[in-house]
Amino acid sequence: MKIGIHGGQQDIEMDELRRMWRFADSNGFDFISLWDHFYEAPPIDGDSPVFEAIAGMAALAAETENARIGCHVLCVTYRNPGLLANSIMTIDHISHGRVEVGLGAGWQVPEHMAYGYPFDSPKARSDRLEEGIEALRMLFTEDVSNYSGNYYQLKDAKLYPRPVQERIPIVVGGRGERRTLPTAARLADGWNVPYATVDEFTRLNAILDERCTIEGRDPATLNRSVNLHMRMGTTAAQAAQIEQERGATDGAVVGTVQQAIDAIKAYEEAGASRVSIAIRPPIEWDALQAFVEEVMPAVQ
Repeated sequence: MKIGIHGGQQDIEMDELRRMWRFADSNGFDFISLWDHFYEAPPIDGDSPVFEAIAGMAALAAETENARIGCHVLCVTYRNPGLLANSIMTIDHISHGRVEVGLGAGWQVPEHMAYGYPFDSPKARSDRLEEGIEALRMLFTEDVSNYSGNYYQLKDAKLYPRPVQERIPIVVGGRGERRTLPTAARLADGWNVPYATVDEFTRLNAILDERCTIEGRDPATLNRSVNLHMRMGTTAAQAAQIEQERGATDGAVVGTVQQAIDAIKAYEEAGASRVSIAIRPPIEWDALQAFVEEVMPAVQ
């Protein structure tokens, strides 16, 4: 089992965020990810401080040496595939070939409306996601790219220098059964779902297997990952206090060290190849240290 850390860059100072990245990179985390929002998530009034994802990924790449890096997930409506391909290629070079691309159809209405981005129907956003993946893959792999879609066009487009990685992994994020999972099965290298219970993950994973079979694809070639809220404490009392302060939630690592170990193993049995713990400020550094020292050796 691979263990990642998902640090949404909201309500946190950049120095503290960089400290967390360095800690994760030097303590065996396989993957470090950001999120892609302009307003706080979940949305309230837009007054919470949030750092932008692509610039954040570049900083993350420069700050680390070992872990793979990415975003769960970049919203396809916010960036033209040409711009995104150039950004990701640059980050791939900064990181010496450690970047992954997470993409989703987008969901947060207030930030779309505030910045003038189109928030279309679910079908249109799903169509846009598929086109974005196809165009991005073409730019990463072809010397000259031509693409004609309803939303995106490329005409004799070139991307130089080429990415460091021969194939930059593209991960589709979401839980939509009608479009998201089929898109992942057809076009992606991986699938990520945020804050799913074990039962939900098991059910969605089975649907994804079916969609892979329909596409003529070996389901084992598609990586599966889940993000889980971090509610673990060094003691049962601390865990209870954390849950009281932050609120009970589905899709979380809750309780003591042993409960965290059992939870992660349950997701592994359900088909997850990577679990990323979601860290939100204020960071409980003692609990995070206990996770590294006691949980990770038991599950990796």
